[in-house]
Amino acid sequence: MIVMKFGGTSVESAAAMERVAGIVKARLVRKPVVVVSAMGKTTNRLLAIAEKAYKGDRDEAARLLEELAAYTLQEARPVCEEREWAEVSSFIEAHFHELSAFLDELAGLGEFPAQYVDLVSSYGERLSSRIVAAAFRHFGMDGVHVDAREVIVTDRRHTQAAPLCSRCYAKLEERVRPMAQAGKVVVMGGFIGSTQDGFTTTLGRGGSDFSASIVGAGIGAEEIQIWTDVDGMLTCDPRILPGGHRVKMISFAEAAELAYFGAKVLHPATVVPAVEKNIPVLILNSRNPENAGTRIVAERVPCANTVKSIACKRNIVVLNVQSLRMLMAHGFLKRIFDVFDRYQTPVDMVTTSEVSVSLTIDNTTHLDEICADLRKIAEVSVDDTSSLICLVGDNIRETAGLGARVFGALRSINVRMIAQGASLLNLSVVVADVDLKAAVEALHAEFFSTLDEEVFEA
Repeated sequence: MIVMKFGGTSVESAAAMERVAGIVKARLVRKPVVVVSAMGKTTNRLLAIAEKAYKGDRDEAARLLEELAAYTLQEARPVCEEREWAEVSSFIEAHFHELSAFLDELAGLGEFPAQYVDLVSSYGERLSSRIVAAAFRHFGMDGVHVDAREVIVTDRRHTQAAPLCSRCYAKLEERVRPMAQAGKVVVMGGFIGSTQDGFTTTLGRGGSDFSASIVGAGIGAEEIQIWTDVDGMLTCDPRILPGGHRVKMISFAEAAELAYFGAKVLHPATVVPAVEKNIPVLILNSRNPENAGTRIVAERVPCANTVKSIACKRNIVVLNVQSLRMLMAHGFLKRIFDVFDRYQTPVDMVTTSEVSVSLTIDNTTHLDEICADLRKIAEVSVDDTSSLICLVGDNIRETAGLGARVFGALRSINVRMIAQGASLLNLSVVVADVDLKAAVEALHAEFFSTLDEEVFEA
């Protein structure tokens, strides 16, 4: 058995769904279970519509909802059997009717609580998974829809729910595995789940990858495939520097570092259930299904290159915290990090001196409150014109002279911060936003002028 996850661009239209059906059909012998995201930008559109409603613009919300319903019906119609269309269209219309009633309720509330965000967000995957299951039947497969909320059990942290893995695995083993073994192609929505008492939850943006990993672990899959619109992980972010090389194979640890530090091709949490069950993860391109993609494995991947890939985070915020009270004092760092813990804001990178601490964050939701609390104990300055560049590779831990190569490549660029990660897998630098492209280009030329052909595609 394998798990195949398809993102929003892979199921955004009738043509895209037909392409997905062809990819899945070619792999029927491997007994696939399919996890899908919402169609195209449906989730973003739903949240924008809900915002219109709760802010009082109910007429505009209704108009936008009608547009979304028309788009969904239009793309679903060509991939459904004639005899099944009445049932599928009724399913779609019923869900949009529910949404319309829900928008009336939101308009009355005048706010958008987290549990309501989850409920609105869930409709995209609930619709797409039902449509894709029908499309599979249309194209000659035994497609079966399973509502993910019946098998993905989570805690109550709305919009960022954590799966209760043992309960998920038991339900997946009982419900999904037997159908897959019997030759049925189970289709589920990613990103969504429910609490033990039935309240809809979501796993956070990008959580469909996480869902696929949970499903793979729960059914004992031999492989988890993440189908997207790129050929796999590259040696650099194509949005910053086109022309990077495909990474054929990479370790879970390296992939997790890259995902956390900005590689959008993979959700950072995806690797956790896969690592625990030692299930390989493949990154593949639904628009180029013959490409071998990137294979992510548990063990270390030997490589002649020092660095496997360069990840970036644009528009990060650097906080500089300075106080003479830090000198020879214990407990001061704890007080600083207690502030970030209070506002549930992760810190990416930290450097320290005798009397100052510099750190980076990319979540600025509570920036004002964080700065206000820090200023009670120290002087604080904020720089929001920086980008973080992260070099990732297993060889970083044991390569002498790495810092010299990095600074040599960046000799014409001002490096604002530098740190080697505690995981020993990364070395990170902070530069000005305006220097990002030049910095990445220089580092890529330095570390990928020659390639290990076992690991990279030239």
